[in-house]
Amino acid sequence: MTRCQPIPSIDIRGGRCVRLLQGDFLQETQFGDEPVAMAQRWQAEGAERLHIVDLDGARSGMRANADVIQRLLRAARIPVQVGGGVRSLEVATDLLRQGADRVVFGTAAVEHADELERWVDTVGADHLVVAVDARNGMVATHGWQRTSDLDAVTFCQKLREKGVRRVLYTDVERDGMLGGPNIQRTRQIADVLAVLASGGVSSIEHLRQLGEAGAEGAIIGTALYTGQLQLRDALAETC
Repeated sequence: MTRCQPIPSIDIRGGRCVRLLQGDFLQETQFGDEPVAMAQRWQAEGAERLHIVDLDGARSGMRANADVIQRLLRAARIPVQVGGGVRSLEVATDLLRQGADRVVFGTAAVEHADELERWVDTVGADHLVVAVDARNGMVATHGWQRTSDLDAVTFCQKLREKGVRRVLYTDVERDGMLGGPNIQRTRQIADVLAVLASGGVSSIEHLRQLGEAGAEGAIIGTALYTGQLQLRDALAETC
């Protein structure tokens, strides 16, 4: 069984820490005004990695929270991966220079698939993650506001051909619902690429199931912020 690393997510909108329900910008819950303080909290509780999302950037394609993310990267003592609005190689390399360990391409990987090999060569396969966000099994883009005609597993197979090694798979319909991740689809993707799973993870049992499915990590948001899952417990059970 693969060890599934619990990874706290810090989703930023308008400079604040928030969570969306199923990616719906009209269903937002605020969990703090200071993302840097939140990062320090998760670090103090033992987090081994952080996942940062610029929600405004994911929706608009523009880096709306660049200053906040830069401060967060300066304060971080553990590896940080950043996504949301990473639509060009220039943005990706800038984030890496600021201290990000990994950059997450989403919409850009779908719209500019012909550029992926160059991006992988420039950034390095270990520092590039492609977000595969799926609604009803089909890839969603533009902050989950649009759904393409690309099957998620087929897309992952194409990504592997481009040199991509790691994807972040999110089942949009499960995100924020606390009902458990899509184990079957995660297993299918883990057969193709290294996978971080997201969407619905809310218990230690979910982490165990994801580990059995081959996921190397799980992005956890709502369950940590509401207290349904304690990070220290999750880390202790998966060490």
